[in-house]
Amino acid sequence: FSVAAAEELQDKAADVEQSLRKKFKKSIWSKFTKAINTYELVKPGDKIAVCISGGKDSMLMAKCFQELKLHNKFDFEVKFVVMDPGYSPENRKVIEDNAKSLHIPITIFETDIFDSVYHVVFNVEKSPCYLCARMRRGHLYHFAQQLGCNKIALGHHYDDVIETILMGMLYGAQVQTMMPKLHSIHFEGMELIRPLYLVREDDIKAWRDYNGLHFIQCACKFTDTCTTCNNEENRSKRVEIKELIKNLKKVNPFVESNIFRSVENVNIDTVVGYKQHGIRHNFLEGYDDNPGY
Repeated sequence: FSVAAAEELQDKAADVEQSLRKKFKKSIWSKFTKAINTYELVKPGDKIAVCISGGKDSMLMAKCFQELKLHNKFDFEVKFVVMDPGYSPENRKVIEDNAKSLHIPITIFETDIFDSVYHVVFNVEKSPCYLCARMRRGHLYHFAQQLGCNKIALGHHYDDVIETILMGMLYGAQVQTMMPKLHSIHFEGMELIRPLYLVREDDIKAWRDYNGLHFIQCACKFTDTCTTCNNEENRSKRVEIKELIKNLKKVNPFVESNIFRSVENVNIDTVVGYKQHGIRHNFLEGYDDNPGY
């Protein structure tokens, strides 16, 4: 790089960081720190693998973690990890260039997930997305453990949460949500955290556009338009859910927060059945012992 180019990169990163402290302090930074505190996502001694896919959400999350390190009241570590599942050279370069211009010191590790999933799907004719997501998660956990991390951070946001709630109800016949943190089943001692849990997608887009940033989307071999590696059917469902929420909001401006809060206010006394720790329960259990209302 020339001196001028290096100075331009320096200014770009500084402008992005300044925007988080000023223009987007209320809409992004404060909500990021609120999620960290409310759900106890970061604790003393943590070593967190911040997983960067190359999209707007994970890149923002990385910048927020850098800011958090400047203000943290206790000691923790972060590693910025990029898993290359088989990106095209063009998409790989976009990720690397963005990380460089935003001063995010990424560690890239290679996998052949796209090729593996492609061959499995080609042979068994099943949707690639569930398998791809499972394989990605496993590789991230494994690499994070090798780095000495005890947590991986993913870039899911508020809108992902409420869309997941509605998709579960309307298409999965179940009430569930995307949790702010989870213990790993297969990787002992590892946790998954979602620090953008309270941040709205429109605010992430506004941050991206305000700073003139351009990120990749899914970039897999099966679709190049989605941001969460969904197949055509699932993507259509998510678009449908987005449109449903948009229309409901015209009538009730609080509909989004009501959907979000609905899974915080579940009344077990009014639920016909539920599952806990893998065991199904029914309202008839102890029904005759209850005095009624």
